[in-house]
Amino acid sequence: MGSQGNGLLFQITINKLAKIMLFLPFFGAAFCIIWSIIFDFESSTSTHCRFRSKVKNYLPSISSAIGGYTPQRYVWRICIALHCSPRFFITAGYYTFNTQFNVGIRNNIYKFLAGLCAILNSIEILALVVLTNISSIENFSIHENSFITFMVTSECYMLCSCIVFKWGRTSNGRPMTPKEKKSFHYKIALFLFNISCFFIAIYLYLRHNSYCEAGVYSLFSACEYLVVFTNIAFHGTTIIDFEGTVNTIAPSQLVEDKISKRYL
Repeated sequence: MGSQGNGLLFQITINKLAKIMLFLPFFGAAFCIIWSIIFDFESSTSTHCRFRSKVKNYLPSISSAIGGYTPQRYVWRICIALHCSPRFFITAGYYTFNTQFNVGIRNNIYKFLAGLCAILNSIEILALVVLTNISSIENFSIHENSFITFMVTSECYMLCSCIVFKWGRTSNGRPMTPKEKKSFHYKIALFLFNISCFFIAIYLYLRHNSYCEAGVYSLFSACEYLVVFTNIAFHGTTIIDFEGTVNTIAPSQLVEDKISKRYL
């Protein structure tokens, strides 16, 4: 990773960092869902409908799976805590990554949107931390508001990110590179699928509360899972965008010298 000979103390590729960042919430969510189904099935899938009309459910909601039981709650909290710092680092990197382009007379608007992306993503991460550490059982109001904040900022960030990504990379007649096209197509597809699942989940949740039909709550839970995993996958486009870049800990003079040599 580094050596005393060249002054480099630590170095990791953003590709590896992003994979760790993505694996942690993916593993945490998958573990919580599977463990809840195997060991806490009856209680984790129970809703008001079970007591009112004996309607069976087959899948726990995300909130129930990650916050209602142990060890699921602990695993999820540890995974989210570990992945947060790299995400803030990536968020800051994306702002510079996007603002390296000058789109012309509307560049101030473009830079504002790039900054808005960074703010939305930061709020999304903070909301995720709050809803993770305060479960719906401990304080339903805070958990609910944090979840709403997370979802709204998440959807807005994905939309804003798609707009900024395409605008910057097609400005002034510049064509996208094959890598940029790949990343953009993934971003658009994942955003559209994610927001579709989100609205379907809302419909199913309202229908379940109104009619208590068999299987509806399970479909709602399945849509929740898809929303979570496509959100993770969207952030996974970092692997494409930052391919070939590294995070380095080294003396500032060494970094400045390397930058100077690069542009001489």
